[in-house]
Amino acid sequence: MKRRLIAICCYTLFWIIFFFVARLFFILVQYHSSFQNSVWHLLGTFWHGAKLDFSTTGYYLLIPFLLIIPGVYFNGNWFKILLRWYTYIMIVFSSVIIVSDANLYSYWGFRMDYTPMFYLKTPGEAMASVSTVKIILFFISIVLLASIVIYFYNKLVDRLFTNFDRMRLWLPAVLFFTLVWASLIIPIRGGFGVAPINAGSVYFSKNMFLNHTAINAVWNVGTTAFTQKPVKNPYVFGDLSPARSIVDSLTVKTGHPEKVLNTARPNIIIIVLESFSGYLIGPLGGDSLVTPNFNRYSKEGILFSEFYASGTRTDKAIPAILDGYPAQPAQSIIKEPKKSQTLPSLVKILIENGYQSSFWYGGEINFANFNSFVIGSGFTEIITKSNFKPSDYNSKWGVHDHILFQAIKDSMTMVKEPFLKVILTLSSHEPFDVPMVPVFTGSDIGNKYRNSIYYTDKTLGSFLDWARTTDWWKNTLIIMVADHAARIYDDMPNYKQNVFKIPMLWVGGALTKHGVRISKIGSQVDIPITLLDQLGLTGNFPFAKDLLSDKSKSFAFYTYNEGFGFITDSSAVGFDLKSRTSMMDEGKDPISAENKGKAFLQVLFNDYLKR
Repeated sequence: MKRRLIAICCYTLFWIIFFFVARLFFILVQYHSSFQNSVWHLLGTFWHGAKLDFSTTGYYLLIPFLLIIPGVYFNGNWFKILLRWYTYIMIVFSSVIIVSDANLYSYWGFRMDYTPMFYLKTPGEAMASVSTVKIILFFISIVLLASIVIYFYNKLVDRLFTNFDRMRLWLPAVLFFTLVWASLIIPIRGGFGVAPINAGSVYFSKNMFLNHTAINAVWNVGTTAFTQKPVKNPYVFGDLSPARSIVDSLTVKTGHPEKVLNTARPNIIIIVLESFSGYLIGPLGGDSLVTPNFNRYSKEGILFSEFYASGTRTDKAIPAILDGYPAQPAQSIIKEPKKSQTLPSLVKILIENGYQSSFWYGGEINFANFNSFVIGSGFTEIITKSNFKPSDYNSKWGVHDHILFQAIKDSMTMVKEPFLKVILTLSSHEPFDVPMVPVFTGSDIGNKYRNSIYYTDKTLGSFLDWARTTDWWKNTLIIMVADHAARIYDDMPNYKQNVFKIPMLWVGGALTKHGVRISKIGSQVDIPITLLDQLGLTGNFPFAKDLLSDKSKSFAFYTYNEGFGFITDSSAVGFDLKSRTSMMDEGKDPISAENKGKAFLQVLFNDYLKR
């Protein structure tokens, strides 16, 4: 009995130490952010994060402690062998998460949850964001971490489980270990409280990096995997009826939209620009050198200067742009065809009104369930990576933008009007490798990102210059809008406006207004209703407003995995959903902005659950 107790205590301690080492590994990988804090504060992440370490350890002990119950009746090393291989598997599994999380944090701004697992259905495309060198280092890191941990397990713990004898008083031992196994519910739940432990339980600082460091990534992945499809609204802040009233007051259709088109049935080209961040766009107050062609066309089109992405990824942007449906914090409706097919659809409305439609993307259409969404939208023609020759696959994602746009040009020598074309670019996606001589020197991620945007802008400018020479230009509206911004620097908190501010520009011969700036605050979800009002068509988009109406409200709502932001002309707030606290409150009345954001999210998610 004593030998068994010593062995399982050491085994328990092994996992606790392992997760402490995992946190240290995260701190070292994220040293740019880590060393901006004091040693005392970093130590605080270990103290506060221990609750989730104990919880994860409790989960890991469930199977070993269950097996040890009947083990008191048997002799030999069978338990040692089973435990050894179980431990090896869990070490490798944990190492994959720990290394992935430590590297992904720089790009995502939150600790790894179940979200990246969706992309493993298309591993080639998932890996396309990462350079070959990083992929190699990634796997080397996993192997090294797992090997070192396995070595110490064999050296210090494994030998303690050698040759257990059958216990003479086996019945009391069975009862004792059954009680021990059942007691694991205490660390798993985080104590004796009514509410079980959650990620917000380890938050202890106003500094979100420290709070994130305290989270156990393995626990986060596991719990979000089992709670990825909530059946109840986790974002309830009060009664639903008042929340609906707030949302209705924000989106009520009043006033008269200013007409900016010279025809009721223009050709429409929507170009979704991968990762075009507002802070790189000159007319938006950003870098004046990165997008010279976008800057040039801004002078002759309609530029929406206070425009925001609905979410942080392309799979959240497409439903917002085409269906007027806001992004959800931890879910993505595009991945649930049963729900996404119930959304109001700009594409379907245009098809019903005589438009020929096509969707163009040079990458893998099955990535993040895009194929189901695009087909469900009713596009007549869908052009993707599979429509190009393998020799054209010169990007890790598929074909680079200049090849995509050349194919579009070739297809438009003869076109039937009116047409709708939705084009999704990809070259400015990580790892930002583009087929041109660098304009911005330096191998750091910032300059690689700027070069990739410059390349896509160059391709875009060439396409627009060509388009204006065609016969159909005079009857065409081209909408250029980013899918999301890119968080490439550690000092960009994931709730801040600059992580969501993106460009939207309308150009084309169908416009009657030129060189106009629209300063009303809006987001991607406002595109369908704003466009349809110009065409004299209607659609039911309950979370959107007309950006060109003189009476519509000026606001933007956006979400990220752990919270939401709400921006008005006078205030801005960033709200963390785990700690239920405001991380950003700016302007005259941030409390009002927070309440509106809460109402918006509550009503949105209630709608999401019912679909």
